[in-house]
Amino acid sequence: MQRITMVIHGGAGTINREDLTPELEAAYLQGLQDALDGGYAVLQEGGSAVNAVKAAAVILEDNLLFNAGRGSVFTKKGLQEMDAAIMDGETLEAGAVAGVRNVRNPVELATEVLRNSDHVFLSGKGANDFAIKQGVKLEPDEYFFSQFRYDQWKAVRDSDNYNLDHTVQDLNEFKEKKFGTIGAVACDQSGNVAAATSTGGMTNKKYGRIGDTPLIGCGTYANNNTCAISCTGHGEVFIRAVAAYDVSALIEYKDLSLADACNEVVLNKLVKMQGEGGLIGVDSKGTFALVFNSAGMYRGVKSSDGTNETAIYK
Repeated sequence: MQRITMVIHGGAGTINREDLTPELEAAYLQGLQDALDGGYAVLQEGGSAVNAVKAAAVILEDNLLFNAGRGSVFTKKGLQEMDAAIMDGETLEAGAVAGVRNVRNPVELATEVLRNSDHVFLSGKGANDFAIKQGVKLEPDEYFFSQFRYDQWKAVRDSDNYNLDHTVQDLNEFKEKKFGTIGAVACDQSGNVAAATSTGGMTNKKYGRIGDTPLIGCGTYANNNTCAISCTGHGEVFIRAVAAYDVSALIEYKDLSLADACNEVVLNKLVKMQGEGGLIGVDSKGTFALVFNSAGMYRGVKSSDGTNETAIYK
């Protein structure tokens, strides 16, 4: 019997129990469970892994708590610039966007690139023009405004500093250092896998900086023969490590298990490069892995073997 599996993450980093109020912790866990349930429902109804990861990612993008879509952080210019990618492990087709503005769900736009363009990666104004052509839902700047994100930005906007999501007092005096990304991987009833990742990037980022999230092979990768991977962490290091594809390559060329390959990349290779963060993975048997080298990672997994878990801390 083919096992169906849905795995999600909502970012990793220095996330300590004492820094989260009970109310906020409950809100994060509920947000993760909502996304898990939404993605898993697609799988349960016989839907594809691609549609499942998109569904889960959309729910996380719509949640203000997570740095993607609606909850995206402010850039140096006081705007939101969002990146996203999605990949189909059956066909190796992929779609990605970077530096898009006012797109309600960047993962929807990445999916349009995958399905309805001859390209893999669109950026900036061109990506926005494509969004309009495809009828992807846009929202005004106000939709993306949240007071705690604005306060984060206000604290650093007059400096050359950038923040990895939450690094100042905000959200009920909540202090956290988190790499703000959301992601999902899934295995469907046909044994196909897929991955999706989305982010609002770094608070106060300049020069149109792009991280690992939309880069196929770095922050997002899927191949039925190996695995589907979605990363969250210090993007520059994940790019240099080609982290997501490296897990796949270890499975393909060294015959490592999913767990061993993920551990090798996250707990060995990235650590040596001083890369903090984590990743989630699934293979075509529905086996899953959630590995991180930081203090915490917002994460969850739901599978037809009865597993249904969400967690934040180590």
